[in-house]
Amino acid sequence: MKKPNPFHLAIPVQNLEVCREFYGRALGCAEGRSAEKWVDFNFFGHQLVIHKTSKDQEIDKAQSNPVDGHDVPVPHFGVVLDWSEWVDLSERLKAEEIHFVIEPYVRFKGEVGEQATMFFLDPDGNALEFKAFKNIDQLFAKG
Repeated sequence: MKKPNPFHLAIPVQNLEVCREFYGRALGCAEGRSAEKWVDFNFFGHQLVIHKTSKDQEIDKAQSNPVDGHDVPVPHFGVVLDWSEWVDLSERLKAEEIHFVIEPYVRFKGEVGEQATMFFLDPDGNALEFKAFKNIDQLFAKG
């Protein structure tokens, strides 16, 4: 598999400083450039930008779809980590007392695409999923 190009994602937040603290401290993302209404982060090798928006620009973030017996928030974003990195992050988030929408667990156990996953929200309600595959070659495999 070819090394992926970094993605760029910009998301709305209403409280820039609280979200800045969350992505920097809780997730350990290094801060890049910033201005009065936005902050760049190195989001596990990708460029994530949080943009301050007003309350009237709020997006409905309360949708979900059923997957493996859980209500998966839609929309969501995140990163596929190495297994050990995923374990380390899940332990760090538990120590930070982050509330999980879906607690860390392994889904599709023993099947094609077996993966560890966890879902949680940033302070502004943006849903994040972090996952790791037992076999990264199955990232795009059909079950």
